[in-house]
Amino acid sequence: RFSRDSSHSLVWWTLEVSQLTSKTFDFNSNPLARLTKAVQLFFLFLSSPPRRRKIITVYATKMATLKPSFAVAPPNSNPIRFGCFAPQCFVRVSKPPSFRRRFVSTTSPALPRFQRTIGGGGLIRCELPDFHLSATATTVADVSTETTVDQIQIPKGEMWSVHKFGGTCVGNSQRIRNVAEVIINDNSERKLVVVSAMSKVTDMMYDLIRKAQSRDDSYSSALEAVLEKHRLTARDLLDGDDLASFLSHLHNDISNLKAMLRAIYIAGHASESFSDFVAGHGELWSAMMLSFVVRKTGLECKWMDTREVLIVNPTSSNQVDPDFDESEKRLEKWFSSHPSKIIIATGFIASTPQNIPTTLKRDGSDFSAAIMGALLRARQVTIWTDVDGVYSADPRKVNEAVILKTLSYQEAWEMSYFGANVLHPRTIIPVMRYNIPIVIRNIFNLSAPGTVICQPPEDDYELKLTAPVKGFATIDNLALINVEGTGMAGVPGTASDIFSTVKDVGANVIMISQASSEHSVCFAVPEKEVNAVSEALRSRFSEALQAGRLSQIEVIPNCSILAAVGQKMASTPGVSCTLFSALAKANINVRAISQGCSEYNVTVVIKREDSVKALRAVHSRFFLSRTTLAMGIIGPGLIGATLLDQLRDQAAVLKQEFNIDLRVLGITGSKSMLLSEIGIDLSRWRELVDEKGTEANLDKFTQQVHGNHFIPNTVLVDCTADSAIASHYYDWLRKGIHVITPNKKANSGPLDQYLKLRDLQRKSYTHYFYEATVGAGLPIISTLRGLLETGDKILRIEGIFSGTLSYLFNTFVGDRSFSEVVAEAKDAGFTEPDPRDDLSGTDVARKVIILARESGLKLDLADLPIRSLVPEPLKGCASAEEFMEKLPQYDDDLAKERLEAENSGEVLRYVGVVDAVNQKGTVELRRYKKEHPFAQLAGSDNIIAFTTTRYKDHPLIVRGPGAGAQVTAGGIFSDILRLASYLGAPS
Repeated sequence: RFSRDSSHSLVWWTLEVSQLTSKTFDFNSNPLARLTKAVQLFFLFLSSPPRRRKIITVYATKMATLKPSFAVAPPNSNPIRFGCFAPQCFVRVSKPPSFRRRFVSTTSPALPRFQRTIGGGGLIRCELPDFHLSATATTVADVSTETTVDQIQIPKGEMWSVHKFGGTCVGNSQRIRNVAEVIINDNSERKLVVVSAMSKVTDMMYDLIRKAQSRDDSYSSALEAVLEKHRLTARDLLDGDDLASFLSHLHNDISNLKAMLRAIYIAGHASESFSDFVAGHGELWSAMMLSFVVRKTGLECKWMDTREVLIVNPTSSNQVDPDFDESEKRLEKWFSSHPSKIIIATGFIASTPQNIPTTLKRDGSDFSAAIMGALLRARQVTIWTDVDGVYSADPRKVNEAVILKTLSYQEAWEMSYFGANVLHPRTIIPVMRYNIPIVIRNIFNLSAPGTVICQPPEDDYELKLTAPVKGFATIDNLALINVEGTGMAGVPGTASDIFSTVKDVGANVIMISQASSEHSVCFAVPEKEVNAVSEALRSRFSEALQAGRLSQIEVIPNCSILAAVGQKMASTPGVSCTLFSALAKANINVRAISQGCSEYNVTVVIKREDSVKALRAVHSRFFLSRTTLAMGIIGPGLIGATLLDQLRDQAAVLKQEFNIDLRVLGITGSKSMLLSEIGIDLSRWRELVDEKGTEANLDKFTQQVHGNHFIPNTVLVDCTADSAIASHYYDWLRKGIHVITPNKKANSGPLDQYLKLRDLQRKSYTHYFYEATVGAGLPIISTLRGLLETGDKILRIEGIFSGTLSYLFNTFVGDRSFSEVVAEAKDAGFTEPDPRDDLSGTDVARKVIILARESGLKLDLADLPIRSLVPEPLKGCASAEEFMEKLPQYDDDLAKERLEAENSGEVLRYVGVVDAVNQKGTVELRRYKKEHPFAQLAGSDNIIAFTTTRYKDHPLIVRGPGAGAQVTAGGIFSDILRLASYLGAPS
C-alpha cells in the first residue's frame, strides 16, 4: 500500500507492507535498510502490472538541480513514511511488460528499456508474490540525513585472485567441470573468474548476424544449433531448479535474439551495437552455467553480467578505452547487492557510458580479466589457455621453441604486438598500473608452471643470467612502401604529410624506417591496404613527383616482419650483430630495419617466403636449439653410400650431444631419386630407393631439398666425379645452397669458372667446402688455408696425392713387374675399374691445380706437364681388359727406372709439385733417398710436405690414408659438421 502527499517541493511517501516472505525482508534490520528495500519494492511493483509480475532492477536518478533528502518516522514501524525531493525514476525490466503505451528510453537501442515517470497522487494496491529480491543500497553524496544508509563495501587487494578461462577451456560440459575444479582448488580468499563463450560460439553468433544481414533464411536453424549446444551442455551439468532457471533464461534470450535477427533480416543491415549485443550472449550463458556448477559444491558464488560494470569509450581505431573511474563505481554498486567470495564474470562484453552494449573486440576476454584485476587490485591474474605458457617462437614454425619462465610487461607487450600468441595486446596496460603479475597456464596440463609476466626487480640475479633475446615473432602478408627523393632532405613536414595521408586512408602502419640522410622513408602496411595507400600518396605528392623532388613511391609486396624481443638487448652488446649474422648465414636478405632507442625489439623486413626460414635461423642461433641442415646427397655410389651409413650411425649422438639435426631430404643417382618432406629413414634408405624411387631430375631434386622453408639451411653433397654436376655449383651457391664435395672437377676446371665460383663464395655467406678433393680425410686444404690466413708464405707443396699410385710404388719392389702390381691392386679394389684413370696422372694433376690455386697461382690443367704411366700405344685400348692384357709388354721401361734408383739407394715415387716461387706445377715420377719421408710410406698412405717461410728448413708434413671410401666419406662428414658449426651449432 503506497500513498503520497506533497508539501512544497518535498514529496512524502508512505509504504505499508502487508505480505512478505521472511527470506525476502528482515523486519529486525535497521530502518534505513528497510526503507531502501521498501523503495525497491515500491518501484518494482509500480512498473509491473499484476497479471505479469517480473523481478526487475530499478534505477533511480535525481534531477540535476535537486538533491534528495530523507527523513524516517517512526524508526521501527510498519508502515514506513519517508520523504524526498521530487525525483525522476526509471525502471528496467528483463522482459517487456504488456504496456499498450511504451516509453522507450534512448539509453540503448539494442536492449529495450521501458520507463515510466513516477508522479501524481492516489493509492496503489497490489498483492506481493513469493519472490527473492537482491536490493542495492547506494549512498548518495550530499544526502542530509540523521543517520547514513548502510552499504557493503567491496574489499580490494591481494585477497583477490582473477582467473580467465578461454573458449577452449569451457568448450564442453566436462571442461566446464574441470574449470570449476580449478576454481574450487584455488585457496585464495576471494576469486573473480572471467569466462569466454564456449568454443566456437562467438563465431557462431557472428555468423548469425552475417546470415541475417544477407537475408539467408538459414540463420534460424543456425540459432537453433546455438540453443541446442547450450541446452545439451546444461542438461549434462545441471539439474533441478538450477537447470530450470538456466533453461528459462536461455529460451528467453533465444526468443529475444530471434526477434532481433528477424529485424536485421528485414533491414538487411545490423549496426555495430546490434552486432555486439548479439555476439555477447555466449559469455552470458557460459558464466551462468559455470556459476551454477560451482554453487553445486556448496560454495557461495554469484555471476556478473559485466555490461553492468565495465564502462568503455569506443575509439576511432576499432578499439575501446576503459573508463576505470566509472567502472569502479559500478563495481562497488554491483557488489553491494551481490556480495560473494566467488564471482563468475562475463568476458568480452561491456557497455558504453550511454549503457549501450558493446564488446572489447576480438580476444577481449583477456582484456576483461586485466581490467577486473586492476579494479580489484588483485594479487595476480591467471590466463588459462591450451598451451603450457608463452613460447620463444611459434611452435608450429619452430619445433624447438621453448617455454619462457618469465617475461617483463614490455617484452610481452612487444611480442603480442608482433603477432605472438601471448595476450590481447592491450591486456597488459591495466595490470601494469598496479604491478599485478599475469600468469599464462595450461588448463589441460596443470603440472606446467606456465609463464609469469611481471616487472622483474632490477637486481634480479636470474634476470642477469637469462639470454638477451626472449623471443621472436613474425607478421606476414605485409607490403613495404618506400618514398624516396632528394627533395625530402631537410624539408620540414614531409614525414607528417606522408603519414597524415596514410591516416586519411585508414591504414595501419606496422613499422617505420628512415635513413638519417632523410633521402627516403619506408614503412610497412598490411598488404590488403597497400593499393589504397600508394594511390593516395601518389595523388598527394603528384606535383613533387612531376618536379623531381620525389623520385619514386615504390611498393614492395610479399613481405614479412621478423621481430626479436628482449629487455636485456639494451644492455647487451652484439645482439644485432648476432641477429643479422644468423640471417646472413641462412642467405636471407633484409629489406628494412627498425629499432627503437629502448631496444626492446629489433625489427627487420624480409621476403614472405623466407619468413619461417628466418625465424628458425635466428631462434637456433639465440636459443641453441638444434642447428638443422636439409641435406641432399648426389651420387649414392661407393663414397655416397658410405657417407649415408656414417650419417645413420652418428645421427642420434649429434642430436643429443651437439644439437645438430642432419636431415637427408633427398638422395639422387643418375637414374632414380628418393625425396622426403621430413627426412629419409637412413636405416633403410637402400630399400626406400628401390621401393619409392622416381626418375632422377636434378632441378626437381634441388627444388625439393631447398624448398623446405621449415629448415633454414640447405646443403647439397656431391659425391660424384661428374663435371656436369659440378657445373651447377655456382647457381646453387647463388641461391643460398651450401655445397660440400670430394668432386675435383669444379676447382680444377677452367680457371675463369673457378675464379667466378670463389668470388661468389667470398661475397656471400654461402659455404663451399671441398676438403676431400685433395686428401680424402686428410686436412690438406684446411692446413694450407691456416698457413695462408696467419700470414705464412707458400714456397713449395710436394706430395704423393694418389693412394692408388702410393700403393703401386710401395709394392713395386724386388723382382715384381709393374703389370703384376697393377693387376693385384685392381683385384683388391685399389684402382678405378679402368686403371688408366689412375695411371694417367690426371687425378694427381687436378689435386696439384687445386692446391696451386689455393696458394694464389693462376694455373690451368693444360699448364701442367704430366708424366703418364700409361704407355702411349695402350691409350687407345678399347677396354680395361685389353689394356691389362697388353700392359706386361711395357714392364721393362719402369723396371729399368726402378733398378737405376735402387742402385743409387733411392726409391721411385709418383708425386705432384706446386712450385710457388716459379709459379708452376708438375706431376712426375721422382727418385727419393731411402731416408726421405716420402720413401718411408707403406700401403696406400698419402704424404704432403709444405715448405713455407716458416717451415723452410723442415717442411710441415701431413701423412695418412688418402684413399678409400671410409676415409673419403669421413672427410665429407667433417665438412658437414664444420658447416653446422659455422651456422651456429656449438663447437
